[in-house]
Amino acid sequence: MSGQVTIGRRFRGPAGSANGGYACGLLGTLIGGAAEVTLRSPPPLEQPIDLVRNGNGVQALAGGRLIAEGTSASLAMKAPPAPGFDAAVRASERYPWRDQHPYPGCFVCGPRRTPGDGLCIYPGAVAGSEVVAAPFLPDKSLADEAGRLRPEIAWAALDCPSWFGFHCFNAFDEGLMLLGRLAARIDALPRAGDRCVVAGWHLGREGRKIHCGSALYSEDGTVLAIGRATWIVLKPLEQ
Repeated sequence: MSGQVTIGRRFRGPAGSANGGYACGLLGTLIGGAAEVTLRSPPPLEQPIDLVRNGNGVQALAGGRLIAEGTSASLAMKAPPAPGFDAAVRASERYPWRDQHPYPGCFVCGPRRTPGDGLCIYPGAVAGSEVVAAPFLPDKSLADEAGRLRPEIAWAALDCPSWFGFHCFNAFDEGLMLLGRLAARIDALPRAGDRCVVAGWHLGREGRKIHCGSALYSEDGTVLAIGRATWIVLKPLEQ
């Protein structure tokens, strides 16, 4: 056994479960390097989750139920040029879910969260492009002893912006959707208080699976982390 974690309510996505990107990041950080994590069931809050080594991968189980499984991955995709910080601020003013968010308490993009509590990443369309962006200032409570953003938080920051990379440029009235899989590569981590930009973009769709990309940039446009997400549109009976 590799260990055990408990995800606090601070890191929720939907009201009763953890933010998917954060949960994926806990496994991805154990794997190291580029990794891909598939969510098998909603990660519980305030319950022990066992992290179990399985060959070159890691499984997460709660009460014997498989929550997620991760493995090493190849992530050679390239990010688009970074929107500038000021452009990201302007784009964030167009955030489409500020008033009607299905998960308003989401750790990453929930409008009911406040700075120092949630990440407060609110992506909106960048003018003249097919990319969404938002500013991001890492809070010191999410940094390690060296003052760097914890890697699982970088994974979380890559989560929701990827969805908006699809949603802001495509008609969507099909109900709820949840993160199904996230692959990420962390090249560097910002320090608490650094001015960063997060961007998302659409990669394609296969039925109920929506594929998107996302990236975390430093203020000077350096790619710090990149992600590839698969979102699942829920069937009516699953809602």
